[in-house]
Amino acid sequence: MSNSNFTRRGVLKTSAIAGAGLALPTYLRAASDSGFTNAPTGSTVTLGFNVPQTGPYAEEGLDELRAQELAVQHLNGEGDAGMMNTFSSKALKGNGILGKKVEFVTGDTQTKSDAARASAKSMIEKDGAVMINGGSSSGVAVAVQGLCQEAGVIFMAGLTHSNDTTGKDKKANGFRHFFNAYMSGAALAPVLKNAYGSDRRAYHLTADYTWGWTQQESMQAATEAMGWETVNNVLTPLASTDFSSYIAPVLNSGADVLVLNHYGGNMVNSLTNAVQFGLQDKMVNGKQFEIVVPLYSELMAAGAGANVRGVIGSMNWNWQLQDEGSKAFVKSFGEKYGRPPSNSAHTCYVQTMLYADAVERAGTFNPCGVAEALEGFEFDGLGNGPTLYRADDHQCFKDVLVMKGTENPTNEYDTLEIVEVTPRAQVEYAPDHPMFAGGELGKCNPGA
Repeated sequence: MSNSNFTRRGVLKTSAIAGAGLALPTYLRAASDSGFTNAPTGSTVTLGFNVPQTGPYAEEGLDELRAQELAVQHLNGEGDAGMMNTFSSKALKGNGILGKKVEFVTGDTQTKSDAARASAKSMIEKDGAVMINGGSSSGVAVAVQGLCQEAGVIFMAGLTHSNDTTGKDKKANGFRHFFNAYMSGAALAPVLKNAYGSDRRAYHLTADYTWGWTQQESMQAATEAMGWETVNNVLTPLASTDFSSYIAPVLNSGADVLVLNHYGGNMVNSLTNAVQFGLQDKMVNGKQFEIVVPLYSELMAAGAGANVRGVIGSMNWNWQLQDEGSKAFVKSFGEKYGRPPSNSAHTCYVQTMLYADAVERAGTFNPCGVAEALEGFEFDGLGNGPTLYRADDHQCFKDVLVMKGTENPTNEYDTLEIVEVTPRAQVEYAPDHPMFAGGELGKCNPGA
């Protein structure tokens, strides 16, 4: 959209609103004045951290917020600078972003798309947020990413694992550092084949929203390609807390593997119910019954306790990695909060740093300049090894972790162990892969 078109629309909108006795929303005023949404004019810049502070993913959200606050401190030159010391790009100086002190506002997504859009909208319109970061649900991510595209701000997605976020629902103003469901399937399939064999019958329980659908599709495709049979796929509401009625039919299905396409509190509860039903103690088809959790987090594992022992899954990042960036982040986070960070904390910290770095390299807060700086950006030193932000779909490509529940944990954080670091090449795919078909990236919207 050209500036001249916006000016004509802006004048009409201003006139109409003024006639009604209402004030023009902050971000529209900023756009008409400066050419892009919420252009910082003073000595500070405001970032919006939109995380689930209530709802089934609230534990993940709290850890994201911890990491976001830590990132702001490091950007402002407070603390030990964390991964700024190991980041391959040296644009950040610890003096804010483009010399402006970083401030932030927060919102509660409630793990609901409508609530997440409302809180993001408020942070943009009322608080002048120039970037939104966070979220622990792909339904939320897709909704907020669409809003940010409309409003003309950058969305640095938090924990979102659905293929759709950088597939059919991708947007030019949105960027995802977290891995996706396809990558989980690609990383897990060889490990599952080695552990459990190629002659298996799988029963899926799947969270009934965009993440669950694409996670199940990815796992089914990857496991069937190695010889497994899919017996059934049953959708479960996100609001479910007791999965007993869903577990019971598994016993008579002829399946010998249960795949739990659940996350957060859902996974804790469904895995607990499965263990209570004694599934792992049964022999089916002459094989030991197994449970698979495609997407893990440390917080989920801690919540499930002993029930995760021996259960295989995948992760974006883990605090036990020994690269210099991971060690620096774990040290900073641990000293501030007295605990290791989760992978949701890691991705939100990294996304905040990547945004700030892109602004510095672009020399502007204009979202289109920031997007250009991020597209095709290759970097290292932020965990997971060399990473690419692909220009075609704004998806990061990096190594993926395969995890297993620790058999004999030594403390409350020793719940998962790294089975394999899957190399980036094994989880890469073409931009036009069928699982990511539909939708266009479109053009960056500066809000003017």
